[in-house]
Amino acid sequence: MLKFYNSLSHLPEDYKSIEEGKTGLYTCGPTVYNFAHIGNFRCYMFEDLLKRTLLYFGYKVKHVMNLTDVDDKTIKGSQNAGIPLDDFTKKYKQAFFDDIKTLRIIPADVYPEATRHIPEMIEIIKALFDKGIAYQAEDKSVYFSIAKWPKYGQLVHIDHSQMRSGVRVKMDEYAKESVADFALWKAYDENDGDVAWDSPWGKGRPGWHLECSAMSSKYLGKTFDIHCGGIDNMFPHHADEIAQSEAANGCKFVNYWLHCAHLMVEGQKMSKSLGNFFTLRDILDKGYTGREIRWVLIGAHYRQSLNFSMKALDDARTALQRIDTTLQRLKEAAAKPDKGIDEAKAALDKAEKQFANGLADDLNISEALAAVFDLLRELNKLMDNDALGGKAAQLALDTFAKMDTVLAVFTPDSGDSIPQEIIDLANERQAARKAKNFARADEIRGILDAKGWIVEDTPNGPRPKRK
Repeated sequence: MLKFYNSLSHLPEDYKSIEEGKTGLYTCGPTVYNFAHIGNFRCYMFEDLLKRTLLYFGYKVKHVMNLTDVDDKTIKGSQNAGIPLDDFTKKYKQAFFDDIKTLRIIPADVYPEATRHIPEMIEIIKALFDKGIAYQAEDKSVYFSIAKWPKYGQLVHIDHSQMRSGVRVKMDEYAKESVADFALWKAYDENDGDVAWDSPWGKGRPGWHLECSAMSSKYLGKTFDIHCGGIDNMFPHHADEIAQSEAANGCKFVNYWLHCAHLMVEGQKMSKSLGNFFTLRDILDKGYTGREIRWVLIGAHYRQSLNFSMKALDDARTALQRIDTTLQRLKEAAAKPDKGIDEAKAALDKAEKQFANGLADDLNISEALAAVFDLLRELNKLMDNDALGGKAAQLALDTFAKMDTVLAVFTPDSGDSIPQEIIDLANERQAARKAKNFARADEIRGILDAKGWIVEDTPNGPRPKRK
């Protein structure tokens, strides 16, 4: 039984989907006004781990992730760049898709864009007007009246005595203390330039919070299984989503809410002023790979703060090299006669059970990874004693492949493959050693070392690996 910590109840709960064997999953996607930063990807990585876990346990997942391409930030960015909104956001949409490919994130089934779903948003506002919950203020914008919806704020357990009915917030994002009526439809003003749509309440554009309500219900239904995001989205964004969706539709919006904690960089909150603000591209430019970055981002439980550091990336490189070495040894052992099948099965069964139990327990990645490393140790011991070969080694490779459907780190990046030049040097060094030309062999070892490679001498010949 899968168990998740539900932010709505503040309790761990057994997972039961609306339709058996299927899951509707909505995740808050990027606001495409700039390149996504490493903190954004901590959240997207948690959501990918969740999705892969659901798939691992046999669920068919329909995943919807929105692209916020109209809000205060995108409009300001397009105006500063002096180009139309669609042209401005197009660049960052493509950058986002490139980045998730680098990080091995499974793409969503649907990426609805806010600008393409204005009619659906207008319909929600109409429903709220019909129920007396929406109103048009003197500034011509349309607001949600929190006084008319007593359940407002259940996700974050807001003290209703502190709510300020009639006080309005027009901005897309606002501080926690601004528990006030929020904008559903923003009346046009000159700051919006040419970004506006017609509506029954005049020319304008939707509020950010309304976008997710409209797009999630269109593709997943008025009630669906899981909604995810960062902890900073709980209020106001997700609180407002729940209020307007449930008030308009007359039913529960989402059954399970999952939120991931903040990402720290070198032990501090990420900030441009501190020089620790990184996009994915910044990290790649430092010589790290998408696989190494992914390893770091999935390495801590999603509800715990994650400290991202260059040392963590270096440690990731070491850990992944260890895994690569073992998998290579297993491939070589699989070509040998059958040996050690009973011992291998016992180790594999134990590891698979621990791995699955960890994932099922609210995505306990620490337990899942412990299963991986325990298995690596057991298999290496068997291979060190020449007690594993043939079918047993292939079973081990199959087990790692199954685990990798969740972790997605066991296959080297294309850039991690051994260049032909390095292979040739390793083979030349081996030939020099056989010819007892040890001076040349040592010279080649020095060349490899300068290029960032070492050579392991194995019974099956030289094996180059990165330092």
